[in-house]
Amino acid sequence: MSFERIKEKLNILADAAKYDVSCSSSGSKRTNTNKGLGDSSGMGICHSYSEDGRCISLLKILLTNYCIFDCAYCVTRKSSDIKRAAFKIQEVVDLTINFYRRNYIEGLFLSSGIFKSPDYTMERLVAVAKKLRLEENFNGYIHLKSIPGASDELMREAGLYADRLSVNIEVPTISGLKLLAPDKKHEDFTKPMLKVKNEIIQYKAEKKIIKSTPKYAPAGQSTQMIIGATGESDRDIMYSATHYYKNYNMKRVYYSGYVPVAEDSRLPAIGTQVPMLRENRLYQTDWLLRFYGFNVTEILNDIHPNLDMDIDPKLSWALRNLEHFPVDVNRADKRMLARVPGLGMKSVHKIIHARRFRKLNWEHLKKIGVALNRAKYFMVCDSNQWERRDMEAQKIKGLILRNSVGKFRKEYSNQLQLFN
Repeated sequence: MSFERIKEKLNILADAAKYDVSCSSSGSKRTNTNKGLGDSSGMGICHSYSEDGRCISLLKILLTNYCIFDCAYCVTRKSSDIKRAAFKIQEVVDLTINFYRRNYIEGLFLSSGIFKSPDYTMERLVAVAKKLRLEENFNGYIHLKSIPGASDELMREAGLYADRLSVNIEVPTISGLKLLAPDKKHEDFTKPMLKVKNEIIQYKAEKKIIKSTPKYAPAGQSTQMIIGATGESDRDIMYSATHYYKNYNMKRVYYSGYVPVAEDSRLPAIGTQVPMLRENRLYQTDWLLRFYGFNVTEILNDIHPNLDMDIDPKLSWALRNLEHFPVDVNRADKRMLARVPGLGMKSVHKIIHARRFRKLNWEHLKKIGVALNRAKYFMVCDSNQWERRDMEAQKIKGLILRNSVGKFRKEYSNQLQLFN
């Protein structure tokens, strides 16, 4: 096949893959010990920047954008009037190897529309990964998008060659799925998830006994939800995410704002797009649940079904629960320190370590990196320079927002001066 045709396919199928945001990853370590090509480092592959500032990327494509389903929210649905294309298995293998040799990529993220059947599609995805591993001796990162409805046998084989597997749950609720994708069943998504979860548990158990046990999806599994396509509240979305973290041992749940792709009475009108800020607030909430010890019911419940758009969820919780504050940074336990707005977990650990040697004051906290413009309203320390006054939640919120705007304007002004 001509280079021009391959290039055309790449343009079509890379563009179609952009709607899937669940392509970043971490936790896999596939060391190159057999003089093969590449390796997957322990800090993981992502599609933008790593923790040490390196720009690293994946070849992110669909195997095909043909699909037998007609999901209302999907740009590749069978009723869409779009240009269609499909890669052959060897073409994807060759692209991956050639791009890697040219230092364009460090791994592959491969998804696909469903053509013929879920198993037929999944077989081809697995075949790509298998060829890369066994024939090309490729040790770089591979993320395979599992196909809903694929058999247990194929899911097991996929995990032997891929670093991470993911099945997109697509719509947060079962009722939403029935409305927008009536051809699909909820169990088509959860069955592969359960298989991967059980295989990972089995692998870890066998690894303790037999060191040579083949790796199985060492970076775990993830999923993605489309938000804003139906009327789910933020509470519905985060309760659903919590369910998948708890019951399927998800490494990550991704939240993708719905992008209008077609006129459909079941969907928001063309031109109405989910604000990026809503995605950001959901990710912040996700972070609080996974790393800060919050329970989802503390942040979202019947009284507060949606997140505040003007302030972050931790500050919102603190303002609703002022009876827990102020906390004494020299005495409070790790759990309460983590709930102070302006304190990240790194700062919490630094405080706990530093206060073993002396009592901390505002100057110490500033050097540690605490965001005092928020934190000072919720804690006290060994200093009389500023003590929390009895303020109502709305007044504290107003002061924080005003200081934040002022800080932004100052930083923006300083940046402008650099160019004048």
